[in-house]
Amino acid sequence: MEKLQSLRGMVDLLPQQIGVWQQLEATARCHFQRAAVAEIRTPILEATELFARGIGEATDVVGKEMYTFLDRGERSCTLRPEGTASVVRAAIQHGLLSQGPQRLWYGGPMFRYERPQAGRQRQFHQIGLEFLGFADARSDVEAIAIAWDLLADLGVQGLALELNSLGSADDRAHFRQQLVAWLEQRRDQLDPDSQDRLARNPLRILDSKNATTQALLQDAPTLAAALAPESRERFERVQEGLTALEIPFQLNPRLVRGLDYYSHTAFEITSSQLGAQATVCGGGRYNSLVEQLGGASTPAIGWALGVERLVMLLAQAGERQDASPDIYVVSRGSLAEAQALVLARQLRRSGRSVELDLSASAFGKQLKRADRSGARWAVVIGEDEVRLDQVIVKNLQEQTEQPMAAAELLSQFA
Repeated sequence: MEKLQSLRGMVDLLPQQIGVWQQLEATARCHFQRAAVAEIRTPILEATELFARGIGEATDVVGKEMYTFLDRGERSCTLRPEGTASVVRAAIQHGLLSQGPQRLWYGGPMFRYERPQAGRQRQFHQIGLEFLGFADARSDVEAIAIAWDLLADLGVQGLALELNSLGSADDRAHFRQQLVAWLEQRRDQLDPDSQDRLARNPLRILDSKNATTQALLQDAPTLAAALAPESRERFERVQEGLTALEIPFQLNPRLVRGLDYYSHTAFEITSSQLGAQATVCGGGRYNSLVEQLGGASTPAIGWALGVERLVMLLAQAGERQDASPDIYVVSRGSLAEAQALVLARQLRRSGRSVELDLSASAFGKQLKRADRSGARWAVVIGEDEVRLDQVIVKNLQEQTEQPMAAAELLSQFA
């Protein structure tokens, strides 16, 4: 019989890998709590229309990358390719916005059908932040600052912030006309993907990875030149806020976000540790999305970071959360094994991490496993110890041992 394997691009997270993930998630949760950002959890499966309407049918995500199928009720369903649309849908559906502005964060798996590579899988994980109902430029600055401080606290090296303004819908419409007219005259110089995007989503051409196209774009019209005075002034306030917080940034007039709903501030945080796949966090403002999904006009800004890429960075730096138990319990004989079950549970209730050896093998083999576990202490129980109401406590680091009353053990490790 053929051995079953996971689907391509769907990766198992094994026990020896999970410590870095837990460390990252715990650090993120701590930063969100400090910033009064509340967690929200949305379904993995949503109506396809949510993403077609929110992300935009002309985007590569909707056009090429989504996992979409009909359920038994003949409804089109999609595994979520990103988190923002789901969070906004939930906020509208449950009336959260009627309760005032919302500061929310989410985490979990997303799904896109694309070629798997290091740090990018078909099932991947994101942690994201969404500020709904905040219009002031200071909310852009605070959102970026939370991301920056989280990445710095995780120990990510070589951080750099790239910043741009996509302007208002009117600004982009005016710029789009200029850009399309300029590119149409040079269509034959564009790579095939950019030629395809020219009709569907021309702003994405600015983010092309093709070197020839990027060289051509050096002389193209810029969005910065098309910004209305109000948009330009707002962008200046964002820059002033970041400067006040001493967060360095670089303006990148070619920076666009891949989804249709973005407007005004767009940003990416990169790390020099990642080489070509340098982006670890990206986001921006999306003032029209709530209305597009059926809610009232609501300003908003958010970002998402890729967990797999961050895990790669933390693993390179040797960061890990020690998963070793505090105590390893060794026992042999029916009475001793029964007592070990009780003792292990009592120690866990006192707050200790305890691994109980269930092998019933010889003491020597169990003690070798205790050494390999990384525990500092081994508690050894044999039939003689049960009769004397004692245990033997071994310090595995110092290779010392002493007999101890069971009650004394519990008080010592409480």
